[in-house]
Amino acid sequence: MALIPFAAIPSRSRAYDGLLGGKTLLEHLDEIRKRLVYAAIALALGVLIGFAFINRVFDFLMRPTRQVLPAGSGLVYTDPGEAFSLYIEIALLLGLVIAMPFLLYQVWRLLAPLMPRKGKTLAFAFVLFTTLGFVAGAAFTHYVAFPYMMAFFASFNAPDLVFTPKIDDVFDLYLKMLIGMGAVFQMPTAVFFLAKVGMVTARFLWRSFRYALLLIFIVAAVITPTGDMVTQSIFAAPMVALYLLSIAVAWAVGKPRAADSDVDEWP
Repeated sequence: MALIPFAAIPSRSRAYDGLLGGKTLLEHLDEIRKRLVYAAIALALGVLIGFAFINRVFDFLMRPTRQVLPAGSGLVYTDPGEAFSLYIEIALLLGLVIAMPFLLYQVWRLLAPLMPRKGKTLAFAFVLFTTLGFVAGAAFTHYVAFPYMMAFFASFNAPDLVFTPKIDDVFDLYLKMLIGMGAVFQMPTAVFFLAKVGMVTARFLWRSFRYALLLIFIVAAVITPTGDMVTQSIFAAPMVALYLLSIAVAWAVGKPRAADSDVDEWP
């Protein structure tokens, strides 16, 4: 049996080259290290900028709560380091928000060589729609849901029962609602990409509306810290609207399947 010379054995396969974007493993690791360093520097600069505006941001976040506090009442903190820790946490979050476009750009620079041209377009659309969805969810939380929630809590104020919430508890509630609604407002984006690949259709979403409505109110009950129907309806209303918008998105961008050509027709 003839032996294959060692020099004739290819050092890397085509699949391996495609996976690493034409670079060696060490070059790829060095590129990752460089992007991580850039991301860390951007995050540090964002935190410093956040500290420069920390008082304005704190007033903006706590304004919905302060507006419903009874006269002579205010936000309090009981742990000596509680206020300082909260300022640190807000500065970190603000720094992350400020640096987010640059961080996403670094991730893009790592993944772009590995993506086909169509994948690059979809990746850009994903980042754009995800960002817009989260901003819309954050705006709904700050201007609608959270003020109503704090007004509800403040309604129990009485002469012998004064509403003086802790800043840490207020911010924890605000952050949970912000993340929850930010995730909920990603529904049209998720449906957009699922419809693009043919995993969901407008007809399927429309036929599943009754089950989605039940699930929406369950999610609203989990997100809201109170159990009254009015508060749950405030959280459920945008979810229902987003679900209907998702049906329209699926109808607009979905592709008809070969086995079911009428599946994407508007019901």
